[in-house]
Amino acid sequence: MAIKILGDRDFESKPSIQNKALKINLNKNIYGTFAEIGAGQETVRNFFRAGGSSGTIAKTMSAYDKDFSDAIYGEEPDKRYVTESRLHKMIDHEMELIERRISREKHPNKLFFTYANTVATIDFAKRYKGHGWVGLKYQVEPGGGFNKIVLHLRFKENDARLQQNTLGILGTNLIYAAYYAYNNPKQILKDLFDHIDVDQVEVDTINFSGPQFKDVDNRLMSLHLLRNKMTEAVMFSPDGNNVLPAKVLYKKNVLALRGSFRPVTKVNLDIYEKSLELFKKERKVKEKNVQVIFEITLSNLRSKGEIDEEDFLDRAKLLCSLGHTVLISNFQEYYKLVEYLSEYTKERMALGMGVNNLVDIFDERYYRDLSGGILEAFGKLFFKDLRVYLYPFKDEKTGEITTSENLKVHPRMKELYKFFKYNGRVIDIENYNKDILGIFSNKILQMISNNEEGWEDALLEETANMIKDQNLFHREYQELENVGF
Repeated sequence: MAIKILGDRDFESKPSIQNKALKINLNKNIYGTFAEIGAGQETVRNFFRAGGSSGTIAKTMSAYDKDFSDAIYGEEPDKRYVTESRLHKMIDHEMELIERRISREKHPNKLFFTYANTVATIDFAKRYKGHGWVGLKYQVEPGGGFNKIVLHLRFKENDARLQQNTLGILGTNLIYAAYYAYNNPKQILKDLFDHIDVDQVEVDTINFSGPQFKDVDNRLMSLHLLRNKMTEAVMFSPDGNNVLPAKVLYKKNVLALRGSFRPVTKVNLDIYEKSLELFKKERKVKEKNVQVIFEITLSNLRSKGEIDEEDFLDRAKLLCSLGHTVLISNFQEYYKLVEYLSEYTKERMALGMGVNNLVDIFDERYYRDLSGGILEAFGKLFFKDLRVYLYPFKDEKTGEITTSENLKVHPRMKELYKFFKYNGRVIDIENYNKDILGIFSNKILQMISNNEEGWEDALLEETANMIKDQNLFHREYQELENVGF
């Protein structure tokens, strides 16, 4: 039924924004409401300009006045308006009105939709570039269940009119893709940026829900935002849903731990637990204000140049099952991660890492693209008195344990390393578990893939059971490519 009503889609073509709006308008079954707050009615304008909109647009509105908006959608507990909660209230309320006012007996083939956005564009002082929530609630079968696509965007342009125009294009792309690529969420993501450059806007959160998307893993959709260069970082919570990084990190004391987590070993968890203990003791850190982030870089997800989606989901499932918030980023260097976190919080931050990671940080090769070289990178990395909690390394052959005291860096980096070390920026984790120093993720992964015995001892019992019960990591073992920091 839905295929006959919606028609076919040529995925190789890129119709203009006007043609997209016109095609929607000329489909006699697509019918709905536009509710746009904060940046003008930019999306619906494209449909009006295209012509033939009288059979598509039930109503369009902008409740700009806050009191009037509250009277329609209700007050938000935090008194804010550009929020995900506000967006859901808007699309749910408007859809309820359509269903109440339009008779199904008279219009048996109508596919109802509600498009909404609540957006703040750049301020006059140009200190805040603006952001917003955009959503669509819609049907793909007459009388069928409702699906939702909800996303968060951050503007990059420095002019309010340009931002408004970009928002209008993105909104039109969303509606068009939702109907003409409804069975292909990955294609919907790609279509969002038709006629939009990645330098204009960033989409850092998206969630699909409803019967049409019941099999969609939103963590995988996050990964595709990164792959499509629509954002630099995405985050998901322990429940597996994508979350807005700004909301999670805002004014928090952030402890970040980077790794492959392939799988999550006792060493990973020892680094986490011991780093957290040290972090909570810092003078400017409040225990109730701490947010721990487990970060995986996009390059660390690549295997032989390609990203294995199943492998990514295996890692995500394990981290979520342990109750952790996960950040997937395109920040190969640590200083870029710290810069990103600093956009959302000015509170004290820290990094937990192993010796090999710290050695890489002091490798000049990774900073050749910076005019100020490694000094510029370190100025950004150790911004706001950042701490590094260092987990020791045990040489398998000699048994020697490396800490910050006997760590070897390039001769040219010795004095720079001493400066940060003896100014309290690099702190050894001393109460580590000596019995697990010989555990390495790559070796455990190979044992799992080759069905060797004994790998369970390197993991928590619940993690080992989950790997066995869900058959995780049992594909052909592939060595991860080396990545720099």
